[in-house]
Amino acid sequence: MSEALPHTTAKRVPFWQRKASLILLMILAALAVFGTTTQTWIHVGIAQGEVAQSDLNIPGNKAAVAVSALALVALAGSLATTIAGKIARIVTGCIVFASAVGIIAVVLGIVLDPSAAAMTEVGAATGVEGVPSDATTTIFPILAIVAAIVLALVTLLALWAGRGWSVRTKYDAAKASGAKESEGPIDEIDHWDRLSRGEDPTE
Repeated sequence: MSEALPHTTAKRVPFWQRKASLILLMILAALAVFGTTTQTWIHVGIAQGEVAQSDLNIPGNKAAVAVSALALVALAGSLATTIAGKIARIVTGCIVFASAVGIIAVVLGIVLDPSAAAMTEVGAATGVEGVPSDATTTIFPILAIVAAIVLALVTLLALWAGRGWSVRTKYDAAKASGAKESEGPIDEIDHWDRLSRGEDPTE
């Protein structure tokens, strides 16, 4: 009678601590912020004479160029986190968090004073600086703030949970070859990395 093989069950990592889950949320939040900038952020009614009035719709990438740039920085930082070591992960995480805070600050300025944010585009459209305008914001700046808040919170969570994440660089993998990996919670990425090196992740 053959002996039953020992079965070892890897400890499951909670969703809110998984590297794959948190980084995916960071990427989606950064993309959400950038996506809102392609939509109309400010609707402007421009007075022309005593009666005539024309409308102007200003997208987020023109109303707030900085938001688009910060969203791309946050996206790049989120992607870099997937392969960053512990120190580099802290640096990229801080960059992403700072980008999220910067996005919130810029967008709040637009929501609080849309007329000032629209002044440049109104001047370009009319050819006259300081033309009176009735500017109102759409729902998209608010959505950008919500996405940036999510980005900031998830980044903080990733910085905290990332203390237990294993390094993903090829250099570190080669450096650790031949040595048994430290015991600890194993997530899906850990399983795939160990399988790719020909190791049994259940050991």
